Amino acid sequence: MDFKMALVVLAASVPFFIFTVWALVDVFMKDFGSTGRKVLWALIAGFPFLGAVIYLLFGFRKGRKPENA
Repeated sequence: MDFKMALVVLAASVPFFIFTVWALVDVFMKDFGSTGRKVLWALIAGFPFLGAVIYLLFGFRKGRKPENA
């Protein structure tokens, strides 16, 4: 793989990485009612890209931000 192709692959993967990190941060900032549910959503969101999409579609609205934050 030449340098130009490596740069393209790197540039294409950065948004997927950022999306996954955002999903994980969002999980850790919300309350899902129990620790088990929070861990489950963190494991799902931790899968690169696909897990973040699943979290966005199904888990994003299940969690609530703590009232004191």
